[in-house]
Amino acid sequence: MPELDVDALLDDPESRVIVCCGSGGVGKTTTAAALALRAAERGRQTVVLTIDPARRLAQALGLRELGNHPRQVRVEGFEPKGELWAMMLDMRRTFDDMVRVHAGPERAEQLLQNPFYQTISTSFSGTQEYMAMEKLGQLAATDEWDLIVVDTPPSRSALDFLDAPTRLSTALDGRMIRLLTGPAKAGGWGLRKVVSAGFSMFAKAVSTIIGGQLLADASAFMQAFDSMFGGFRERARKTAELLRSSGTSFLVVAAPEPDALREASYFVERLAGEAMPLAGLVANRTHPVLAPLSGPEALTAAESVRNAPLAEAVLRLHADRVVLADRENRLLARFTRAHPEAPLVRVPALAGDVHDLEGLRDIGGKLATSP
Repeated sequence: MPELDVDALLDDPESRVIVCCGSGGVGKTTTAAALALRAAERGRQTVVLTIDPARRLAQALGLRELGNHPRQVRVEGFEPKGELWAMMLDMRRTFDDMVRVHAGPERAEQLLQNPFYQTISTSFSGTQEYMAMEKLGQLAATDEWDLIVVDTPPSRSALDFLDAPTRLSTALDGRMIRLLTGPAKAGGWGLRKVVSAGFSMFAKAVSTIIGGQLLADASAFMQAFDSMFGGFRERARKTAELLRSSGTSFLVVAAPEPDALREASYFVERLAGEAMPLAGLVANRTHPVLAPLSGPEALTAAESVRNAPLAEAVLRLHADRVVLADRENRLLARFTRAHPEAPLVRVPALAGDVHDLEGLRDIGGKLATSP
C-alpha cells in the first residue's frame, strides 16, 4: 500500500489548505486539530476551522470556547515554532457577515431582520456546508496564515460539502422561489397576478401550506437579496476555485469499517471527477497487532496455561485482536486496490478520548509515523 507522508504535506510551503473530509463519527475534528498542531510546531502559521458543535476541540486546545473568529492558542508550556489559531464555525454569524459585506447598511438591516432570512440562515438545506466554505474563503483572503486546516461538517454524506454552493445558490435563484416571492416583478399585483386564474388553486394550496405571512416575508427577502445575489455566487465560485487549486489538499478520513470506507471511496471518486487534489486516506482507529504471535498460536498457548487465568485472558484477547486486525487489513487492501492513487496512513485507536494538547500531539505523531 502506498504510504502518505504527512510531514512532507505539512512542511511544503506550497501547501496552503488541507481539508479533512469523510462521513460522520470517524474522527475528522481530532485529525484536523492534530494536523494543525503539528504544523504549528513545525513552523507554520496555522489556523484550524472546526465545524464540530461540541466543545471537545476548545478543551483539547486549552481554551474555554471557540468563536466565529480565530483565536490564538496560548497555553503554558506550548511554544511552537510557528503559531496555532483556532475557530469554530458559527453558521448564523457567518451568513450575517456575508450579508453585511454584499449589501449596503440599509439593505443589510432589512435582510437580517426578515423572518424568512432568519429561517433559511439556520435551517436551509446546505447552509452549514456553504457557510463553512464561505468562512474558508474569508480566511484565505486575509493571507494571515500560511496553512488553513478545515474540518468539514458532520453531514450524512461527505459529498454535501462540495455540493453546497451550487445547491444553495440554485435554490435561492430557483424558479419556484421566484414564482412564490416575486410580486414586485409582477406589476405590483403580488402573488395573485403572478399565478393568475389558472394557478389559483395552486396559490391557495401554497398559502395554506406555508402561510400568507411567510409568503410576504419571502417576497421582501428576495427583493432585498436580488442586489447581492451576484456577490453571493461570485464568492461561491472563488471558493470552488480555491478548492481546486494546487495549494489545496483533501484528506479523506475513515474508520476501517465497510460503511465508512464505502463513503470514502465515493468521495475519492468525486474528488477525481471534480479535479480536486487528493492527498490520501487517513484510516483512523485501526487495531494493529502488537506481538509476533498468530491467532491460532495464541489460542493454543491459552489452552496450555488454563491454570494461569491472567495469562490465558491476555492470549485470548490477542487472538481476538489478530482477527480484528486481519479484517481491517482486508478492508484497507480492498480500498487500495480500488484506489491505488490514494496514499494511506493508519492511526491506531487510543485507549481514551483526546482531551488536551498532549493527546493531539500524540495523534499528530501517529499520523506522521504510520506503521
